Amino acid sequence: MTRPRTESIAPTAPTAWSTAGLGRRHLALGRQAAASSVSRQAAASAVSRLVAAAALTLGLAAPLLLAGCASPTPADYASQTPTLDLREYFNGKLLAHGIVTDRSGKVTQRFTVVLTGTWQGDQGTLDEQFSYADGRREQRVWRLSRGADGRYIGRADDVVGDALGQASGNALNWRYTLRVPVNGRQWEVEFDDWMFLVDNQVMLNRAVMSKFGIRLGEVLLSFQRLPA
Repeated sequence: MTRPRTESIAPTAPTAWSTAGLGRRHLALGRQAAASSVSRQAAASAVSRLVAAAALTLGLAAPLLLAGCASPTPADYASQTPTLDLREYFNGKLLAHGIVTDRSGKVTQRFTVVLTGTWQGDQGTLDEQFSYADGRREQRVWRLSRGADGRYIGRADDVVGDALGQASGNALNWRYTLRVPVNGRQWEVEFDDWMFLVDNQVMLNRAVMSKFGIRLGEVLLSFQRLPA
């Protein structure tokens, strides 16, 4: 029987050029990895610089933003004249003209008010007679008390609790909750009410109305003292 011829096949050893090629490929891969690492480090450094710059900018801007959002206080007007004293201004007859606007600024009501103020020491009464453009009429009688350091307390039948006022310079800020009739119901509306004495005869009044922290509109008035 003839045995088939077999040949011993030795494993092929890498040639010199293939070894060099592998070396070059390994070197290229190493350079790419190193470049990628450097690129990642550079990107991380750039991001860190951007974050730091943003933090610095926000840190510098924060006081300005807070200052811009701060609400005015009566003390801001301490140096303004003439000095507003309700005992002097709301004493005798006055006439006021006003409008009511909704939250968009649209005028929804126009009215005039005839006021009569009387005082006994630090206790006063202010009778307000409203006449609206649609023919409606209303009355509100304020009972006013003046305290120390320009503080006032006001009470009226349609005011919830006490109206608290603080005067300084030519300004006075009232905070109170008023029962307002709306479509047959009574709404309790919060008022942030500012008065500014222009001169001894004229005073301007701006009150912002809100409910649950939502601004509803404004009331704007101009008061004029009448001859005795």
